[in-house]
Amino acid sequence: MINREIHAVGLDIGTSKVRCLIGEPSEGGKMNIVGIGQAESRGLRRGIVTTTDSVVESVRKAVEEAERVSGLEIQMATVNLSGEHLRGENKSGVVAVAGAGREISNEDVDRAVESASAMQLPAGWEIVDRLPQEFIIDGQDGIIEPIGMRGARLESRIHVVSSPSAGKQNIVKAIHRAGLEIENMMLEPLAAAQSALSDDDREYGCALVNIGAEVTSLMIFGRGAVQHTAVFPFGGLHLTKDIAHGLRVSIPEATNIKHSYGCVAGFLMSEEERQSIIEITPVGRQEKRQLSKEILCDIMQPRAVELLQHIAHEVFSNRGQISSGVVLTGGGALSRGMVEIAEQVFDAPTRLGFLEQKHFGGLLDEVQSPEWAVAGGLALASLRTQIREHSTGGKSPTRKVAEWFENFRGKFR
Repeated sequence: MINREIHAVGLDIGTSKVRCLIGEPSEGGKMNIVGIGQAESRGLRRGIVTTTDSVVESVRKAVEEAERVSGLEIQMATVNLSGEHLRGENKSGVVAVAGAGREISNEDVDRAVESASAMQLPAGWEIVDRLPQEFIIDGQDGIIEPIGMRGARLESRIHVVSSPSAGKQNIVKAIHRAGLEIENMMLEPLAAAQSALSDDDREYGCALVNIGAEVTSLMIFGRGAVQHTAVFPFGGLHLTKDIAHGLRVSIPEATNIKHSYGCVAGFLMSEEERQSIIEITPVGRQEKRQLSKEILCDIMQPRAVELLQHIAHEVFSNRGQISSGVVLTGGGALSRGMVEIAEQVFDAPTRLGFLEQKHFGGLLDEVQSPEWAVAGGLALASLRTQIREHSTGGKSPTRKVAEWFENFRGKFR
């Protein structure tokens, strides 16, 4: 029986675009996409609000477009949590099992998690997410749902993500001013993983790289859980700025050149294509200049390699086991040749991350692009939360831990 009252909304507020995706439950646990909207983003730098009014206007535009397409009015959304200062750390905590007959209770699990996430934070920082990796009972590791098991000693391993409180508060304020309630806030790469990764990717190990305009986030998965998170203060806009500087053109024209002719892997171009000519108009000039596509590639390729090397270094210095390879999401992943260059830099199979067809239906073809992975994942997470709450009539305490895991394992009962 499909609940027609449920409407899931994912709102991805990025530095270059705001995207809104509305979904409804469908057969077989899928989500039908019924509304999509996007708007130019204003008032954000590297994921941080600089002008609240501009953010409010961008959010309104994207939401209104999605409402128009779907014929629905929305009140609430699940929103991405981003910003260059996000920091992830792996923590563990141990408690003695207090439960009767040494049976592990919900309270024991709560205490073990609290003990793992008791950490000194810099002033003005807060914990924004706690992602469980595994529990260990009397030395037996790899346990996912310890409640009801027996043991004397319970250890929890948790991936704790923290960030400055102000960044989150300012986004919250802007969304409220745009007339929306926030159902949940979810880490950007975690949202992209929801829509673009399979259970096998998470189990056998992969690196999800979400390349935005000014911020790139990395999340390494393994054994079904998040093992590492990092954020870098660079993205697709760096390539645009290099083109603007190298060719003496304006940023809007550089963006256009990048999307129309850009390639970051010279070895993909035929000799004929290398020599083919594009026309540009330098800033402050009337007359056009001509240049070959090879020169454009020579500007873009070194920067793309440099950005990917930074990320690869982070993966390797954390001994990330990425047997399933690298998945690229975000608008910055769309430059031609990015997958091929990443494959060489990471020395691992690499692909673009699209919304997985087994999770989505409806207007899927219109958002089948890595730039929609975050919005799709946010809406999917929202849908699953609502379905759970409807089926349990609210949250029962014993579901809490299981829910955590389900959030990114996709095993929804």
